[in-house]
Amino acid sequence: MTIENGKMLLVAACALLDEDGRVLIARRPDHKTDGGLWEFPGGKIEPGERPEAAVTRELREELGVEPCERCLQPFAFASHPMPDGRHLLMPLYVCRKWDGFPDPKEGQQIAWVRPKDLANYAMPAPDVPLAAELRDRLQGGRVPV
Repeated sequence: MTIENGKMLLVAACALLDEDGRVLIARRPDHKTDGGLWEFPGGKIEPGERPEAAVTRELREELGVEPCERCLQPFAFASHPMPDGRHLLMPLYVCRKWDGFPDPKEGQQIAWVRPKDLANYAMPAPDVPLAAELRDRLQGGRVPV
């Protein structure tokens, strides 16, 4: 699979973590693919765009926050086949510092959730293992180095 032939979909996502160790998730609007499911904010990586820049752009567009790009910590990634024959590859970053207050800009709901409670939220298939990884690796509100 290569990006050039359109069979790979590159998406970047971010788990914003607040001072209480809670993770921000967003509910996809009903009219979109996977509508009603909860996900980590993010979106498609544009041609020539770095994943960190995509996360920064998407958080700005979706939530009106400006993450500290150098504070984006690579955390895990999802690799998932899609029904249309493409394959999704999605790095997940963790971010603890950003400017602004999350304010949904695209009609989505948001929730601050304890990592142990992420399993209580229905998520798209690629987000499920990432949520489990967050739950398992966040210890006392810290991401192990």
